[in-house]
Amino acid sequence: MRLIDLQHLGRARVIACYQVGDVLVDPGPSSCLPVLLEALGDERPSALLLTHIHFDHAGAAGSLVERWPDLRVYVHERGAPHLASPDRLYNSARRLYGDDMERLWGEMLPVPEENLEVLTGGETIRNGWRVAYTPGHASHHVSFLHDGTAFAGDVAGVRITPNSMTIPPTPPPDIDVEAWHESIATVRSWRPERLAVTHFGVADDVDRQLDELDAWSVLARDVDRDGFVAAVQDEVRRHGSPEDAAAYQQASPVEQLYAGYERYWTKRAERSER
Repeated sequence: MRLIDLQHLGRARVIACYQVGDVLVDPGPSSCLPVLLEALGDERPSALLLTHIHFDHAGAAGSLVERWPDLRVYVHERGAPHLASPDRLYNSARRLYGDDMERLWGEMLPVPEENLEVLTGGETIRNGWRVAYTPGHASHHVSFLHDGTAFAGDVAGVRITPNSMTIPPTPPPDIDVEAWHESIATVRSWRPERLAVTHFGVADDVDRQLDELDAWSVLARDVDRDGFVAAVQDEVRRHGSPEDAAAYQQASPVEQLYAGYERYWTKRAERSER
């Protein structure tokens, strides 16, 4: 297994792509495509395994298929239509990022339907890659187990360095705390030797990392936006350097974390009132 640091916006330890033989797990956004292609050199992947279709994980998929037309792209069934026709996804993100969209993520080209390998969870693919459906961060999130490593995308959290803290990335609109807990249990049931996450890197203290994901949802329920943002930023600073803090903010902006939790708790309260 090889970790490729995609150097998002020129900063290290923000977005990782993993290369295992001729397989790439989460190739990142097309804004990082030059870094990825330089790292690959003459090596030609045969498959992309996407944990989910958010831009920082899957934005370059269509560009890579355009470059290598026989590339197979594995994605959950809920995400597949958005890869084939990404305009709605792109336009929705543009409303959030505005004029920064191109700088942050670049373009998102469609993946032809004939290149898509649609997953539901529970499969074993490509001679030994196990697939599990792991929603909570996104309704179309899957995780992969291969040779003792759980490639867990965002469901195992954001942890910029091995010595820093783990926080769950919780942007709207799909955050579901109960589903996330079930997905963590699914990853644990694999008994992986290590976790490989997109933000950022490989950790072998699996239980510690997964245990740290629970605290933040209750905090977001009990305090306002400013209180939540201040608490997260204080913890990030306490556990790492200023450069680590900048990488956390770039990988998972804390304001978006609160927005996702706020939407979740509001919807839950509305359901309980019916």
